[in-house]
Amino acid sequence: MSLDIKALTEIEWNEIELENIGDWPIVVKIICCAFIAALVLFFSYSLLVSDEIDSYHSSVSQEVELRSTYRVKYAVASNLEIYRQQMVEMEEKFSLLLKRLPTSNETPGLLDDLSYVGTTSGLTFLKIGWLPEVEKEFYTELPIKIEVVGTYHEFGDFVGKVAQLPRIVSLHDFSVNSFSSGKLIFSVVAKTYRYESEPKKVGAKK
Repeated sequence: MSLDIKALTEIEWNEIELENIGDWPIVVKIICCAFIAALVLFFSYSLLVSDEIDSYHSSVSQEVELRSTYRVKYAVASNLEIYRQQMVEMEEKFSLLLKRLPTSNETPGLLDDLSYVGTTSGLTFLKIGWLPEVEKEFYTELPIKIEVVGTYHEFGDFVGKVAQLPRIVSLHDFSVNSFSSGKLIFSVVAKTYRYESEPKKVGAKK
């Protein structure tokens, strides 16, 4: 059915009343039906279909997220035995490192060890002694102030021997100054560490 444009122009719109719907021209009835159908479609979409579409998109997004989570958890689960073995190896290495930390009874002997490796390297000690302990959360830092006289070669030999000590000792805050007869004064802080079995707050008062 085609819409007669000429019929639209001939309609007396002022005479059209709701009480006389049955007498409306066929063209007006078609337009009115089309308008009502459009309203029904619009509100049906807004009230029913739109929410369902949003729910569908939300479900799709959730599915993608769940699939991604599943892949990650599956990868972890499939490698769980490997992770357990790595954890055992890490615990063994950690235990070995803890054994290399000096106990309270062994710390005085470290001064003797450092003095020994220094003198066997040809160095002359001007000063060696403990500095105040520095408490950390899981360990205590034990610094030792060292001042020696020697040559670069002798000091390098000393550093190599310190690295070979059975206990963990690290060297920090190097400084070098001139001395007499071509010698040099080496100042360094050697640090060793004591493991604390019970974590404590840094700076807490005893």
